[in-house]
Amino acid sequence: LNLKIEQKLDEVKKAYEDFIERHPKHARVRLAYGSFLNDNRDELGAKVQWEKARELDPGNPAVWNNLANYYGHRSPVKKAFEYYAKAIELNPNEPVYYQNFATTVYLFRQDAMEYYNISETEVFDKALDLYRKAMKLAPNDFVLATDYAQSFYGTKPPRWEEGLKAWQEVLPLASDDIEREGVIIHLARCKMHTGRFDEARKDLASITNKM
Repeated sequence: LNLKIEQKLDEVKKAYEDFIERHPKHARVRLAYGSFLNDNRDELGAKVQWEKARELDPGNPAVWNNLANYYGHRSPVKKAFEYYAKAIELNPNEPVYYQNFATTVYLFRQDAMEYYNISETEVFDKALDLYRKAMKLAPNDFVLATDYAQSFYGTKPPRWEEGLKAWQEVLPLASDDIEREGVIIHLARCKMHTGRFDEARKDLASITNKM
């Protein structure tokens, strides 16, 4: 089965390469081919295609976002900040760009402090603001809202009151009991840290799923 999969992937790869040989200035195909290579763990090959796509069509925001993802994983991270900002400049209505940007700023705080010449507290504020902008564009996205709420655990110090409010806003977005009860555990955790022990006990008592 693995051999058949490899053979099929090789056929797709060859089809992309044949097309690009005939149409070397086709930016969208290079963008797609880069995504194909990236999905198949050839990040360097993907970068080559995306850089060429950016050269051919610098007004395509997806190219900048994809390259920002690459630099966020492989460095230099500061280049990722620049490229996410460019993607948002070109398409300010795509929530994924803000979410990716927020996650990268949050995870690479030291780089963000140096790049923007701001304090660690201000870095947290910047990341959280980017998350909020994404949520305005995708208000029903459970995963996005969860990422935002979890961010309050990592701030220094943890922002328990803000985290509690964020989890309360996540709760109605849960699509099933597993998601709902998972959020309730987070609510209980925040309530414990803010002295609401009776409420925390009540929340935990409502959990029925063994997971």
